[in-house]
Amino acid sequence: MSFNEVLHDELIGMFERDQAALRGIPQTDTPEQRTARLKEIVQEYGWPTFDLVGKDGENAAWLIAQHADLDLAFQQQALELLRAAVADGQASPGNLAYLEDRVAVAKGEPQTYGTQMRCGADGPAPATPIRDEAGVDKRRATAGLQPLAAYLDEMAAICAESDDQPPD
Repeated sequence: MSFNEVLHDELIGMFERDQAALRGIPQTDTPEQRTARLKEIVQEYGWPTFDLVGKDGENAAWLIAQHADLDLAFQQQALELLRAAVADGQASPGNLAYLEDRVAVAKGEPQTYGTQMRCGADGPAPATPIRDEAGVDKRRATAGLQPLAAYLDEMAAICAESDDQPPD
């Protein structure tokens, strides 16, 4: 499949609106509408791969799926498609790791890579336990992710920043 610039640009726009909404900037569409549109894209094209939409377009598709928390069935479908695309070298292993954990946490299951954290009174903590925590850094490295300790340091800064924000 050849590069589809129109689809790439649409995914980048969805990504930008998703990120702006997270910063509290009102958008013309909702997360549910972005999820619905990504479902249509996936139905028509399969997973948006590097060849189809570039690395940034694939990353944008992943982020919309990652944030589709109200549609676990779609997240699971996206996970299967993303897994196959990674196996073909057509998607990011790091994105796969994050979505694997996101789906596991949504199902109340242990996570594999330790990517899903919550900010607690003592700083960041895994949203669900990490499976085989002794081997987590090896799995993270395979997915192109930094060691868990470094990620926890980053998350601690994010948690501290969110604590400094005045209530809405």
